[in-house]
This record gives sequence, C-alpha cells and structure tokens, in this order.
Amino acid sequence: MSVGTFKSKNDLLSFAQHVSSAAQASKAILIDCFAGVGGNAIAFARSGRWKRVYAIEKDEAVILCGKHNAKVYGVDQKISWFHGDCFDILKNDLSTLGPYSIIFASPPWGGPGYRTNRVFNLTEMQPYSLNQLLESFRQLTQEIVLFLPRTSDLCQLAKQNVTQAKIHAIHYCMEGASKGMSVYFGDLGVL
Repeated sequence: MSVGTFKSKNDLLSFAQHVSSAAQASKAILIDCFAGVGGNAIAFARSGRWKRVYAIEKDEAVILCGKHNAKVYGVDQKISWFHGDCFDILKNDLSTLGPYSIIFASPPWGGPGYRTNRVFNLTEMQPYSLNQLLESFRQLTQEIVLFLPRTSDLCQLAKQNVTQAKIHAIHYCMEGASKGMSVYFGDLGVL
C-alpha cells in the first residue's frame, strides 16, 4: 500500500483529472455511485477523459439539482443519471459495463462522528461498511476509487487488497489541510 498527498487549488476538476489520469486507456466509463447534486460527476465529465459518466443517486429531488448543475456547466449530454439504489443499478442496469469502467464512490460516512475519531473504523461506516461497498463494486470491476474520511484505518484498507496491484491511499488537501482520503483499488496505475 502506498500513501501520498494530492494538493488542489480548491476545485473538483483538478481532483477529477487526477483520478482520470490513473485509469487505463481501455477504461472509458466512470460510474459515480453516490452522485448527490453532481459535483464529482460534473468534474469527471468536464475532465474530457470519459466517453460517458453514469451518476447514481437515491433522491429524485437531488437528481433534478444534479441535472440542472450539469446543464449549467455544459456537460448535461455527457452524464446519464440513474435514480435508485446504486447496488441494484450496478447489478441490473450497468452489469455489462465492467470491462470498460471504473467506479468512483464518495459514500455516506455515517454523520459527523467521523471527525472525532483518531482512526476511523471503516467496518462501522454507515449505512454501508467498507466490506459491503467493495463486495458489491467488485462484482462489476476491480478498478474502484473511494473518497473516505482522512482518518480512515489504513490497516483495514490494506486488508482489502485482492489483486496484485498496490492500493494507493492519497490525502486530498486544500489550503494546507487534508479534506479526505482517496483510495485507489485495482489496476489504476502509479500515482
């Protein structure tokens, strides 16, 4: 497992370009499993790297905001939105896209309690544990990027290595402080 730092000028586009540069050329699709109002999906679409971005969100009202935001940024034609549970959509609607895809997920962490933990226990992340996320995502592809709390337990992450590729954990820093950790699983290149 390697650990590094990525410094940003306070924008999602540079983060999306960093993630995009790690993917093999054969990976043309990015799936954002917890898209929310589209910040990450829009940044990935704006990066110009992906043939298609699929954004999945449970809340229909939030999807409407995401679609509006995508239109504001001029990438509404590059993003396909799915309303529903990401695990069901991956299994039922996107199951054939695995060889061409990487999954990006910034899952819910379980509320503000993560801030008080010196080391964040990923088995207690709510409503989905690290194991639940990876078990489901790996049914589609091994190439996965998770955005997790900056204090995430590195030992728990290292135990999730099921391939010969290294797991890369990179702190995403803005204005001199870590805002979170991006963890790269599968064959996503040296960062």
